Amino acid sequence: MSAITATAPELALDRTGAGPPLVLLHPLGADRRVWAPVTPLLAGEREVIAVDLPGFGGSPPLSGVEPTPARLAEAIAAGLAAQGVVDFEVAGNSLGGWVALELALAGWTRSVVAIGPAGLWPEPLPPRRGSARAAARVAAPFAGVITRVPALRRVAMSMFVADPDRMPAAAARDLIRAYAAAPGFEAVNAAMRANTFSRLGEIRVPVTLAWPEHDRMVARLRHPPANVRSVILPGTGHLPMWDDPEQVASLLLSSSA
Repeated sequence: MSAITATAPELALDRTGAGPPLVLLHPLGADRRVWAPVTPLLAGEREVIAVDLPGFGGSPPLSGVEPTPARLAEAIAAGLAAQGVVDFEVAGNSLGGWVALELALAGWTRSVVAIGPAGLWPEPLPPRRGSARAAARVAAPFAGVITRVPALRRVAMSMFVADPDRMPAAAARDLIRAYAAAPGFEAVNAAMRANTFSRLGEIRVPVTLAWPEHDRMVARLRHPPANVRSVILPGTGHLPMWDDPEQVASLLLSSSA
């Protein structure tokens, strides 16, 4: 296990349920609320800890360092340790999946489920402004109105979920506002695109990669190393928590160490 050298940051998080701790990490631009459909399905068997990554939701950005996924992972480990959470499992979606893999690589977690994880691309991506971020900033002042109109909600959420009608208007509104408001978005997006995660085969705890069938944002890793279990999540998009929370909860409960 790697030593935690980062100063413990202030982490915004929700804790509920009872049992072995399961930490949940959200995608780029979102916040811990994306796990809301799944949390009640887990809380009967796990203490569920949904965390805002540094620079998103209620967690302030990292100070004085490039916010790479590896540094975000160390900050998460330090922040959780400061709150007495040191023996946990972790699941993450997209950027959160990459951060979860970094936690597992460092030996800070007992198992990892990465859902549509970022970072498994073969080489760094060129710099690019986030199109979802730009759209969210334009839409944010009108998010409440937009998301109450089913046709407009379908357009706004079509990149994120396979069936936007499954996503309540309030959840779509909150996602748009989270994207627009996240102070760490640009720095984290740039650091994410400038790096890759190439040490999947070195992780020594159980690893599950879960691929939403209709993900329009992250490409599936076709040839994972032998230590990795790879599964498909049928009928789901990039945020499968809203398309099929029961399927996601079942995956997380069945992937424990």
